[in-house]
Amino acid sequence: MLAAAPAHAKYASIVIEADSGRVLHSTNADTRNYPASLTKIMTLYMLFDALDTGKVTLKTRMRVSRRASGMAPSKLGLKRGRTINVKTAINALITKSANDVAVVVAEHLSGSESAFARAMTRRARQIGMRRTTFRNASGLPNRGQLSTARDMSILAQRIHDDFPRYFGYFSTQRFSYGKRTYRNHNRLLRTYSGTDGIKTGYTRASGFNLVASVERKGKRLIGVVFGGRTARSRDRHMRTLLDKAFRKAGPAPAIAQAKDRRAKAKPIRLSRKKQTRPRALPKPIRQPVVIAAATTGPTTIAQPGTPVLGPQQWAIQVGAFGRPDAARQAARRASKRLDMIGRSARLVIAPFDTNGKRVYRAQLAGISEAKARQACRQLKTFKVACVAMSPKALGARVAFNQN
Repeated sequence: MLAAAPAHAKYASIVIEADSGRVLHSTNADTRNYPASLTKIMTLYMLFDALDTGKVTLKTRMRVSRRASGMAPSKLGLKRGRTINVKTAINALITKSANDVAVVVAEHLSGSESAFARAMTRRARQIGMRRTTFRNASGLPNRGQLSTARDMSILAQRIHDDFPRYFGYFSTQRFSYGKRTYRNHNRLLRTYSGTDGIKTGYTRASGFNLVASVERKGKRLIGVVFGGRTARSRDRHMRTLLDKAFRKAGPAPAIAQAKDRRAKAKPIRLSRKKQTRPRALPKPIRQPVVIAAATTGPTTIAQPGTPVLGPQQWAIQVGAFGRPDAARQAARRASKRLDMIGRSARLVIAPFDTNGKRVYRAQLAGISEAKARQACRQLKTFKVACVAMSPKALGARVAFNQN
């Protein structure tokens, strides 16, 4: 078992409750270490973003350069001048952790791996990874490539929440390419109930690293371990941390335990008329509103008594859902399509009761009327439903997180 003490300099770990961001375990969580192939989680984040914005499709062919073909193992053994499609690249990065594929992706998206690494670092800062710097797309040794357990937990949560269409790839257990079949290095997929991702990593300097996502009875935890002495001891330690964290976290809310919680959430259609007339709105639940900065990591819970929206602070609503995590995903996807408007707004998940049923409204709040109307015009070009809402029409106290 790993020694949970600073004496083992490379060791760090954290376990968070994904829905609330609550830290259930933490040891050296902000110590900077070598991420090794955990780096490829960010490479995949960038690739998923390119898919989401239409820059590439799953069928897009990416050319293999001489540099990519010459990368050190682990690799697929791609030949210079050949091509590989995006879907194959995703599976190769997740299961084989192929370094040659990481370079192919980097060069296709940014022209060079160094430019891609700079883009990775910028995006890391935007989503709240404040102590992470990337120098390459693969995680191969580089003294300047550093991250923390906390930052990796943020990345794991964001890739899950921002790209629900693609997160399922992380549960792929086998991948065939050519005449070979590769098995996912993340053994927790096979040995720990509820595991649905996400990735392992190893170099001599980093030790054995792991980021794991596990959901049981509607409760999702994200665990990170840096610096394991062996893959087996790292996995055993992660299981121990998660077992303790599940006991500490307690049961999930009843809504998250519904039978259809794994099904894709369908928006509850509220008419434009009802959304813009305060008297027609359902009465708000008198409890803290779930909020988070649109470009930061885990969602937090606002405390009672925090300030309300000012008279010039509008919001946009992009749907109402039966589950809070579905509402959060919708709001985050919308914020990403809005450039600076999305970054300046606050992500608000507002619970309401209507016709005896609780729904969660996905909103971006704290912007001017002009920006709210501009945002809806932009979102409608992407065929995203959007309603601009005045402070009066919101009909509820909305608190802001000052972090």
